[in-house]
Amino acid sequence: MKLLEGKTAIITGASRGIGKGIAQVFAAHGANVAFTYSSSVEAANELEKELNELGVKAKGYQSNAADFQQAQDLAADVLKEFGSIDVLINNAGITKDNLLMRISEEDFDKVIEVNLKSVFNMTKAVQRAMLKQRKGSIINMSSVVGVKGNAGQTNYAASKAGIIGFSKSVALELGSRNIRSNVIAPGFIETEMTGKLAEDVVQSWRDAIPLKRGGTPEDVANVCVFLASDMSAYVTGQVLNVDGGMLT
Repeated sequence: MKLLEGKTAIITGASRGIGKGIAQVFAAHGANVAFTYSSSVEAANELEKELNELGVKAKGYQSNAADFQQAQDLAADVLKEFGSIDVLINNAGITKDNLLMRISEEDFDKVIEVNLKSVFNMTKAVQRAMLKQRKGSIINMSSVVGVKGNAGQTNYAASKAGIIGFSKSVALELGSRNIRSNVIAPGFIETEMTGKLAEDVVQSWRDAIPLKRGGTPEDVANVCVFLASDMSAYVTGQVLNVDGGMLT
């Protein structure tokens, strides 16, 4: 059963990691996928080809969600190319970790801009199309760090906590038009980035998680499928922790 048949989704930051996993699972569920990437042209072209081979329409766009005008242009291009925007997944994000004592103003501003301002930019960009359709699902990627904080990540935690407040406000504003806004807070997800860490470090993180393993991009993607599909038609303004029990 394909839960997303005929729906068009925009996924930001999807050339690798969690974003790529979401794009693959969405296409497998019948969704047409417009995804963005910043610099990995080759990886984006490969993903586009892979998704199209699943029998859906897929297209990669080199676009910076942190730039207001680029977000507007992207939404217009996707609407023209795909005919609708049913789902928005704000996944693009960066880290620039440091203790507050050492963090530079530039590193604080950059993380807020890429992680939080991009969510504002993209939500504003798709809002008109969703209002016209009188339906839509917005899914914003926060983090367990946005829920509980983390030493050495004041900028990242602030950006991810900001996403939660923003999403709940959007849920209140747009609910009457059948537009839903929810948040996913992933825990320790194993991707190419974590693959560069020492195995003993990764294992100690796994041991501290109640389910005794790191998450996969698919674990996050499956929850996205639920929130994007009509199965969650009465769910809005929620934060779902996909963390193996880390915050329990």
